[in-house]
Amino acid sequence: MSAIEKETLAILIFCFTYVLISGRRLKVLPLNRPAAALLGAVLMVAFGIITPERVYRSVDYDTLVLLLGMMLISAYLFLAGFFDWAADWILRVAGTPQSLLLYLIATSGLLSALLVNDTVCLMMTPLVVAVMVRGKLPLPPYLLALAMSANIGSVATLVGNPQNMIIGHLSGIPFVRFSASLLPVALVGLAIQYALLRLGFRKVLRQAVIQRAEGLPPKMDRRLLTITVGVFVLVFAGFMAGLNLPWTALSGGALVMVLARRDTHEVLKLVDWHLLLFFAALFVVVEGLNGTGLPDQIYGGVRGVFGSSVESQAWNLAWFSALGSNVFSNVPFVLVAGKWIANFTDPELMWQVLAMATTFAGNLTILGSVANIIVVESARGHAEVGFWDYAKFGIPVTILTTIAGVVILLLMHG
Repeated sequence: MSAIEKETLAILIFCFTYVLISGRRLKVLPLNRPAAALLGAVLMVAFGIITPERVYRSVDYDTLVLLLGMMLISAYLFLAGFFDWAADWILRVAGTPQSLLLYLIATSGLLSALLVNDTVCLMMTPLVVAVMVRGKLPLPPYLLALAMSANIGSVATLVGNPQNMIIGHLSGIPFVRFSASLLPVALVGLAIQYALLRLGFRKVLRQAVIQRAEGLPPKMDRRLLTITVGVFVLVFAGFMAGLNLPWTALSGGALVMVLARRDTHEVLKLVDWHLLLFFAALFVVVEGLNGTGLPDQIYGGVRGVFGSSVESQAWNLAWFSALGSNVFSNVPFVLVAGKWIANFTDPELMWQVLAMATTFAGNLTILGSVANIIVVESARGHAEVGFWDYAKFGIPVTILTTIAGVVILLLMHG
């Protein structure tokens, strides 16, 4: 097989894999995202595009280890009853449906900055649904609030979402310096989201009345919660001290496993192994594409579009990343676009713009991020959120938060 034939085949396999992971399962090939990515990786090896030895080198194990560590800590918080307690507390302290919306956005945004956004949505959606049903409140505004705030809040730290983890590894930006720039972006983004949702659902929220929950609050395993929170604080102290992110997180997860004295089978079942497999296989597929030189050719073709000044590069990279994230999905786009950043005038700023734009782009449509899909699918038995139901809020939220994000980052780097 000639080099040109290999390159063509690699591009076809990448496109085929993307089609499978970007939409609904095909009737003729009913594979979910992890299985589709795995098939793509196997095809890359089977057709000689990439060797098995190169496969092992292409997987970003730091990202997988960091994800695993944060998932373990999240699982213990769930077992301790923290998420049940948090949802119940929000309902009890909220005086009005509008303040309940604000508390939910703040809680989801904060937790997603500290934990992985997909995990937060996975664990909180059933609880939010239960709380809203118990409080006899309309579900759509609160489901959108949960999904969008999980995306927006996750941009604040290098452990908030998978693409930030990859950017942290590729860029080498310290944890504290990254958050110093992106935390204000996340806070302003959450404020914009709250304003738009409150305005868009003003009639629904005005007519709603919170029915107070009866009975005792959910039980918590205080011993397990104390252990988990204590270890979590140590882990974040390690992050801020500049320790290795993946192994600090995994060390924290292992320490909780030792101290908790709970059946570890129960905990490991809560780890999203499908997501870990998905990213491992995706690294291989993207590496196969990178070997063709196509990403470099694309950059060469669009390089002039970005401009030469820092300001023009920031704005153009933001919109290009938002578009690319919705066409190719944010993680594959970051893996490809990450090779371009060193060519920009201010690489560190562009890494931050890339993180912000690819994260906020997840709010554009219901298919924009895994977090959105988790929320909508988990609540399907209680409420239907259609594509346009989401997009009519997601589009303005994405545009306004991205504009605000670029302005803030430019001002802070001015």
